[in-house]
Amino acid sequence: MSKHLSLREAVLSWLEYAGGLSPTPQSIVVLMLQPHWEDVVREVAAAAPREEHPDLYVKTDGDWIPNSRTLLEASGLGTAARLIARGVPVPVFEVADSFVTFCAGPAPVPERWLLLNGTFPQGTRIPLGRYTLQTFTADELNQTIPMPALNVLQRRSHDLDLITGAPFLHVPDPGRPVTRRPTWFDVTGPRAEAQHWQALLPLMLWDSELLRVDSVFTVARGRLFDLNPRDVPTTIQVYEGQYGKEEVEVRDTGAFHVPAEYLPALADFCTAISAKIDAVMAGATHERRILNRRARRLERAARHLLAAYQRTYNDDGVWEVETDELRLDYVIALEALLISPNDTGGRITANILSRAAALFLTRDHQEEAKGIVRRAYKARSIYVHGDVIKNQTEEEKLQELRNLRLLTLQVILRWLVLTPSDTEDLALLLDAAVRSPGRPNRIDQPLRAFFTTTPPHHRPADITAP
Repeated sequence: MSKHLSLREAVLSWLEYAGGLSPTPQSIVVLMLQPHWEDVVREVAAAAPREEHPDLYVKTDGDWIPNSRTLLEASGLGTAARLIARGVPVPVFEVADSFVTFCAGPAPVPERWLLLNGTFPQGTRIPLGRYTLQTFTADELNQTIPMPALNVLQRRSHDLDLITGAPFLHVPDPGRPVTRRPTWFDVTGPRAEAQHWQALLPLMLWDSELLRVDSVFTVARGRLFDLNPRDVPTTIQVYEGQYGKEEVEVRDTGAFHVPAEYLPALADFCTAISAKIDAVMAGATHERRILNRRARRLERAARHLLAAYQRTYNDDGVWEVETDELRLDYVIALEALLISPNDTGGRITANILSRAAALFLTRDHQEEAKGIVRRAYKARSIYVHGDVIKNQTEEEKLQELRNLRLLTLQVILRWLVLTPSDTEDLALLLDAAVRSPGRPNRIDQPLRAFFTTTPPHHRPADITAP
C-alpha cells in the first residue's frame, strides 16, 4: 500500500471527522462538505487517473473530475462514515486500505450472476463454455463487496447468509455498466433464460427435476454487488430450538438437488453436452459444412423449454390459465428439432410423431412417445381454435403436461447426441431409420454409447431395458 500512502492518509484524516457528524443518516452532500474531502478527491485523481479508471470520473463544466457520489457510495466509504457517526467501532485502517484498492486497483470485469433455485454441493465449480457454475463460501462472497470489513457491521451480512452456498452461473460481461442495479427485466436484451440458455440447458438435461433462474445480478468484484433481499426468494423454516419451535428465514430452493457423490458425473455430463451445443451452434460438421438452420432450431427449442420452466414452480404448481400455453412451448420445441424442410401439409404431425418415437430404443417406449405427442397436438389444436379440453380433470391435465416436459427433455438430449455426427438433416436420418435395417448402427449404438459413458442423473428406461 506504500505507493498510494498519501491517498490512504487523506482518507484516514477525513474519517476522523465522521465521529462529529449527527448520528442520524447523513446525505451525500453533508459528507462532501466535511473537512479534508477535497484532499481525498485530489489524491484520488493522482492515484487513479481517468485514463486508467474512467468509471471513477464525471464530467462537470467541461472538465473530468473524480465523482464524489461514486467515491462515497459505491466504495462504501460513506457507509463507513455513517457507522462511525453512530458510534460503531469501524476498523478505519481496513476501510482506508479497501478504499485505496477500490480506486487504484485494477478495474474489475463486470459479470452476470444467475441465482439458481437448485441445491449443489459445497465447492461446486463446473465450467460451462464461457460460464461457470459455482457455489460460493461466505468468505468468497464477502470479498466481492467493496469494503468487506463493513459487511459484519450492517444488515448486508444477513443478505449474504441467504446466498452462501447457493448455486450461481456467472459469466464475464465486459460491456455491461457497473452502476446499474440488478433487475430481472433487462431492457438491453431478452430475459435471462433466453440470453443464457447455452449454460442452463446442460443442467436441465442432467436431471428432470425443475431448475429455474431466481434472480440476476450484475457483479464487478470488489466494485459492485448490489444485493437486495427482495432479489432472493425466501421461505420460513421451522425447527425445534432450545425454547421450543423457532423460525428462520432461508433461501427458497426447489427439487433440483445434486448430491456430492454425483458432482464428478455432472461435470462430465456438462462438458460433453456443452461440446455438442458448441458444435451445433458453430455450424461445423466433419465435412465443414455450415448448417445455420440447425443452430436456429436448437436455440428456438431451448428458449421455449426454458420459458416453460420459468413459469413452472413444480409439477403441481402451474397456473391453470397457463397450462395450455406451457404445452405450446413444449410442442414448439419438439417441432423446431424434428420438422424437416421437406414436410408438407397433412404429413407434418405424423412425421413429428414418427421421428420422436424413432429416438427411443424399445417398441413400448416408442408407442408411449407417440401417444404423448399425439395428445399434445390434439390439445394444442383445441386451444388455438379457442375451445377447451373436456372430460379431463386438472390433475390429469398436469400429468399430461409433466409427461410432455419429460419427453421434450429426452428429445432435445437425444437430438444433441445424434445431430453433430451427421451432415444431413436429422429428420431424414430418423425417417430412414424407421424404414431401413440400419437403425442399430445409426441411432441405437450412438445413444447407448453416450448414456453409458456420460449418463445423466437417471439413465432412461429404454436404455436400461434388456
